[in-house]
Amino acid sequence: MAFEIISKDVVGRVGRLHTPHGTVETPALMPVINPNIDFIPPSQMRKYGAEILITNSYIIYRTKKLRERALKKGLHGLLEVDMPIMTDSGSFQLMVYGEVEIGNREIVSFQNEIGSDIVTPLDIPTPPDASHETALNDLIETLKREREAEEIHKSYSKRNLLSIPIQGSTHLDLRMKSAEEAGRIDGDVFAIGAVVPLLDTYRFSDVARIVLTVKSVISPAKPVHLFGAGHPMIFALYAAMGIDLFDSAAYALFAKDDRYLTPNGTLKLEEIQYFPCSCPVCLDYTPEEMRRLPKNERARLIAEHNLYASFEEIRRVKQAIKSNELFELVEMRIRAHPYLIQAWREIGNYMELLEKHDPSAKKIFFYLGKESLYRPAVRRHQQKVLNVGLDRDEITISSDPGVKADFYLRPVFGVVPAELMESYPAGHAEIYHDVEDEAYITAIEGLKAFLEKHRDRKIKLILDEKWRRFMDEVQD
Repeated sequence: MAFEIISKDVVGRVGRLHTPHGTVETPALMPVINPNIDFIPPSQMRKYGAEILITNSYIIYRTKKLRERALKKGLHGLLEVDMPIMTDSGSFQLMVYGEVEIGNREIVSFQNEIGSDIVTPLDIPTPPDASHETALNDLIETLKREREAEEIHKSYSKRNLLSIPIQGSTHLDLRMKSAEEAGRIDGDVFAIGAVVPLLDTYRFSDVARIVLTVKSVISPAKPVHLFGAGHPMIFALYAAMGIDLFDSAAYALFAKDDRYLTPNGTLKLEEIQYFPCSCPVCLDYTPEEMRRLPKNERARLIAEHNLYASFEEIRRVKQAIKSNELFELVEMRIRAHPYLIQAWREIGNYMELLEKHDPSAKKIFFYLGKESLYRPAVRRHQQKVLNVGLDRDEITISSDPGVKADFYLRPVFGVVPAELMESYPAGHAEIYHDVEDEAYITAIEGLKAFLEKHRDRKIKLILDEKWRRFMDEVQD
């Protein structure tokens, strides 16, 4: 088995991806290596936290010197590393320039011949907002190439893995069709492609819909790669939606423009007075000292920081999954940008997916805002309360925990049996006092469902003024 799941939270998971050059723990970030550019050597990537790299086989193929060395020494010999390497096929160049100087069969065979750990077909990356007809025609060709890649890959009889790209532009029905067909191909990794233009323009909601649609269709037994997602501010968001592999050229591209990555966004070096980071780079230099350095040296140092910051966030995401606190981490991270909040709210349209994957038992429920209402724990609690057996005809429900009652009311959750006031989730929930109206409205909806279920019983409601007001508003 190429992939095994170790821990789960929300739709995210910590897993192990087994490759010919070692096992990679996911979620994982793959730094992009351009073999034509002497920047940070691939051999140094482990010190920043990398367990796997990604490079472009098309660039290697079309550069005679690199191609000859790769065929002679292998991909790992070319990059001088003994760690897993995934190869892209030139699809990004195809999207940018409109054509590439190689066919699918040639580039898939080449990746196998040089010993890539994860091989990628030459798929057609349809840009966002393309017409449905264009996206469908591109998808038909992509599927044809993926099936061809499957045949070629099998003929090499090696243990390396095959990535199956998922295309369809911004048309969700085509993304779903692509995901369904990908599941019928004998691949090892699903790769959601052609989202870089969306990420670059902060269309995080479009990417969220694509990711959640794909995750609703594909098997959870295989890892999912989100091509071009390399900024630490989005790792928690998309990991929670089920992304296992990220790749980053941003660490280098941003550095060359004096841009400094953080989990809360991007800072321009010229605007920084104090580095908000304790990586080796930020401890050795002040912003002013760095600004005085030659451009190339400065870019190298910022890139190092960007790698440290990115891998720190990946580790933070993995810890959140392990401790079942990924909801809390995401709800903190999305406060960095309004469009991240908008993107996270898309999960409200995919509750079945969340119900399927999110663990039911956790230690604590921190309410951090309206987005906390989307957590499956809320719906699960309200459904379970409806199934509680009543052993008497008269019961009391109180909003005051100091009053003796059979059930109590809590914002967000609604009706809570007295014996469960110390149990997860409602009994282990931390909710601030001046909580938003939506938290009361959600609770009242749960109360109404409970009252309807037990309308044949005599129920005494003891409600304070605030609860009465919301009760009246919801009934109106």
